Amino acid sequence: MIKIPFDPNIISTGSFTLSWHGFLSFVAVSAAVYLVARWAKRDGINQDYVYNTAVFAIAGGIVGARVVHVADNWHFYRHDLGQVFALWEGGIGLWGAILGGTLAGVIYARISRYPVGKLLDLSAPALLIAQTIGRIGDIINGEHWSKATSLPWGWYFSDPDSPGRAGAERLFGDPDQPVHPAVVYEMIWNGIAFAIIWRLRNRLKPDGALFMVYLALYAVGRFAIQFLRIDPVKFWGLQEAHLIAVMVFVLAIGFIIWKVRFKPAPEVPPAPDQPERRVDRRERRSKARAKA
Repeated sequence: MIKIPFDPNIISTGSFTLSWHGFLSFVAVSAAVYLVARWAKRDGINQDYVYNTAVFAIAGGIVGARVVHVADNWHFYRHDLGQVFALWEGGIGLWGAILGGTLAGVIYARISRYPVGKLLDLSAPALLIAQTIGRIGDIINGEHWSKATSLPWGWYFSDPDSPGRAGAERLFGDPDQPVHPAVVYEMIWNGIAFAIIWRLRNRLKPDGALFMVYLALYAVGRFAIQFLRIDPVKFWGLQEAHLIAVMVFVLAIGFIIWKVRFKPAPEVPPAPDQPERRVDRRERRSKARAKA
């Protein structure tokens, strides 16, 4: 089995704590903004559109991530409403970050008359990269409790401060119980989705279609992988992330069926006539002299 020995915190002194998850989340968001701005410049889009929209998208993502986490763990927060706003103690939901950030960014971009669909399409591959970077923080922190496994790639967390170790003790009575590396499965799926998205760039219409494909792909992978995670069950044996994935998938597929089309391949202009080779002219002159 694989041993994860990392301390979840980079710095922990007094009242200040900097976790790997928080640090890598910052890196992930920064990478996404940088990539979208770079690709926007390549496509002739003002980079300021990206930076301005990113401010609101990040704010919306933070709010959405917290709302989804609190809703999923309402059984805990309802007894202490002050903890709802204690973001520094951790607790976010990725689905909330994606949907909250998208909603806030779209509203701002539309009010500002930016090319909303183009910005969404540029964001699709960048978000998959950012999500994967963020999941590295989840690995180090030992977050997201998963089901036990005897597979050789199962892992366990050895650091006493790791939430993963505390979860194994609470759920299985054994802190060294190996569990599924569910976040790694998701990282692998992100890579597959990225490869598909990258090949579809500039091949779909209307603008915004590529982003819908991204949402649909992520929803499929997240729905399947979520069965290996141990989160509160809402109904029908489904967790909150399952329900969100179903709703997102239905909306994205509906949009794809209704509006998405492949762009026609650009017409290739006929090759210009090749200039006459000098050697051919010489050959014709020689033949003309011979006849004369």
